[in-house]
Amino acid sequence: MTAVLLYDGDCAFCSSCARWLQRWAPARAEVLAWQLTDLEALHVTVADVDTAVQWIDDSARAAGPEAIAAYLRTAGAPWRVAGRVLACAPVRGVAWPVYRWIAAHRDKLPGGTPQCALPSTAREPGHGPGGKTAS
Repeated sequence: MTAVLLYDGDCAFCSSCARWLQRWAPARAEVLAWQLTDLEALHVTVADVDTAVQWIDDSARAAGPEAIAAYLRTAGAPWRVAGRVLACAPVRGVAWPVYRWIAAHRDKLPGGTPQCALPSTAREPGHGPGGKTAS
């Protein structure tokens, strides 16, 4: 299986980030919009991809900053180091809150559009990915 990094292709900010990665940190992985992917074949759910960017390869699965770290570890020399650093526990502890903040504000970031905004219910306490009530 070819390694895959799945992102939200309906979000202009996410699409811009994916294009940036492909241009500046090319890796031995496909970077695909999840909307154009057979999620079932990858054993990924819509809830998974609604929550965060996803990394899938033969030996691992990761989400959010851990997915980005996995992608970077398959890229060229300087990016491999960045991927290893991002995967370290102390850095991951900071990376997840930063990732969640960026996701919550992606419509206001460079390249973002109002269509990039997450549903407001997804940001309210007690709600999970996509605004679904957590059980």
